[in-house]
Amino acid sequence: MPRVLVHLLRHGEVFNPDGVLYGRLPEFHLSERGNAMADMVAEHLLAKSKAGAKLVHLVASPLTRAQETAAPTAAALGLEITTDARIIEAENHFEGLKVSKAELLKPRHWRYFANPLRPSWGEPYVRQAERMMAAAHDARRRAFELGGDGAEAVLVSHQLPIWATRRSAEGKRLWHDPRHRECTLASLTTLVFEGETIVDVLYSEPAAVLLPGAATTPGA
Repeated sequence: MPRVLVHLLRHGEVFNPDGVLYGRLPEFHLSERGNAMADMVAEHLLAKSKAGAKLVHLVASPLTRAQETAAPTAAALGLEITTDARIIEAENHFEGLKVSKAELLKPRHWRYFANPLRPSWGEPYVRQAERMMAAAHDARRRAFELGGDGAEAVLVSHQLPIWATRRSAEGKRLWHDPRHRECTLASLTTLVFEGETIVDVLYSEPAAVLLPGAATTPGA
């Protein structure tokens, strides 16, 4: 069975001085730290390439922060960025709001808390995992076409869709405590495929040195 790695890369820190849940809103750019994170990931992937890794395919969510995170890697590896809407951020009712206890207690939001296991305030976890996994399989196939056995692809996406995909790949329930997600800014969640089967899930933080002091407001 051919072995292919698909790396799910979370974007870098976003410039978000108002601390809103930015979701799918346009024009949320990387911060200075976020750009440094993107550069650090590109350096990490370039080092892998020089060591023999066959990084042949690069895909990004259409959102600005994902495209900006992908750009240094595209330049370093000489790859074009393929845009795939299936790896976009999750839909969320609270998009554009500064989510706080006072905001959540407003009666107009109450109906969105009907089913936290789905969740009812946004795109179902199952749907996120399904669209992300479909994109990952397409990336796996394209990487194999370009590089053969041992080829690798990078998909630049967002925390919640990546986390839902990881939990699905590991056979875990999709509902979870958001505070316990292992998917930091500019982290890599790697799906290891043998043929069409995921045989392992790896995790690394190439920009870990830049995480202390980084913004913690999630996209969704």
